[in-house]
Amino acid sequence: MSGGRLDYEVRGALARITLAQPERMNAMSFEMWSGLPEAVGRAVDDAAVRAIVVEGAGDRAFCAGADISQFGARRTDPEAVAAYDKAVADGMAALAGAAKPTIAVIRGICFGGGFGLALACDIRIARADARFRVPAARLGLGYGLDGVSLISRKLGPDAAADILFSARILDAAEALRLGVVAQVWGAEAFAAECEAYLDMVAGNAPLTLIAAKRALTELSRPEAERDPQAVARLVAACFASADYREGQAAFKEKRPPVFTGS
Repeated sequence: MSGGRLDYEVRGALARITLAQPERMNAMSFEMWSGLPEAVGRAVDDAAVRAIVVEGAGDRAFCAGADISQFGARRTDPEAVAAYDKAVADGMAALAGAAKPTIAVIRGICFGGGFGLALACDIRIARADARFRVPAARLGLGYGLDGVSLISRKLGPDAAADILFSARILDAAEALRLGVVAQVWGAEAFAAECEAYLDMVAGNAPLTLIAAKRALTELSRPEAERDPQAVARLVAACFASADYREGQAAFKEKRPPVFTGS
């Protein structure tokens, strides 16, 4: 049984991927996980796009986790389980490894697989009513090494242990304190502040964003697997770019820079 979809839209320099299954709190179906690599790749390949936004449809949830209504059909035998798990892993890897910055915009519920999906993004910003939870310990589910590693790497092992062992709900204020999110705004200010933040990121030099993202990606890998030369080439491209000259000129002239990605 199919369920949910990913909506894709480009507005200005931002590609927006919307998790669209609001009747199930945007729970991620197999089809949605499977579609993430294509959606992210589309944004990466679009020269007009400088950053990728992931958000939930509607007002109640970013994502409530996996769509468990599919488990009876999608996790019936070892082969089906492997296919499902691969779809999840590929979707998460697409976000984490995207060449451009990824930003999760979180309203309401962000639980389970939705929490992991948000952590796979580079930045998370939230409305004050956002709630975060990994409920596996209350459901008898096993949490794999990749999922635990992601939480531990982003939040530290002590916070990861608290979140995993207690299965408790974090409000937005605690999520901000723990580093789960970078910014929190109240409901009335959220729309304007959120868009201003996204525009701030997207207004920066595209080549610099790509170089910084590649450096962060390399640092997330084991040291023996890192490619410092790839980062060095991207950094060199920044200094050879017209945008570098524009940034210097704008600074001297005390005006906002206008970057073109060249």
